[in-house]
Amino acid sequence: MKYLKGSNKTPRIKIIQKLYSHSLNPEIELTYHKSQFKKFIKDVTTGTIERNELIEETIEKHLGTDIKLDRTDKLLKIILFAAIYEIMFKHNNSINLIIGEYLKTSEFFLEKAQIKYLNAILDKISKLIRN
Repeated sequence: MKYLKGSNKTPRIKIIQKLYSHSLNPEIELTYHKSQFKKFIKDVTTGTIERNELIEETIEKHLGTDIKLDRTDKLLKIILFAAIYEIMFKHNNSINLIIGEYLKTSEFFLEKAQIKYLNAILDKISKLIRN
């Protein structure tokens, strides 16, 4: 996936926006605008929503002592779930690409300390999931 460097054209921004919108209004049907990344955005968004419980169980299993999901910031949790969905189910993308893209995307939504925490959590869980 290529996009303009230094721009906000990464499809993961749209994924985070869609997941946040769904968390606020789960009964409203998500719509996807025409884009070169439409299929990817829709796949990751719907996959994250459909496998939410599995992702949560995976986090609890591997990171139960490192993170408390019920006390985690909503946006951080959404970004974490989307990234873990990709790590678990999008094997055509490398772990480094996935983590790098979500860290870059998180700069639009999170504070520096949260981004460092996200990096640590994703690094740890990616090694446990993909091995």
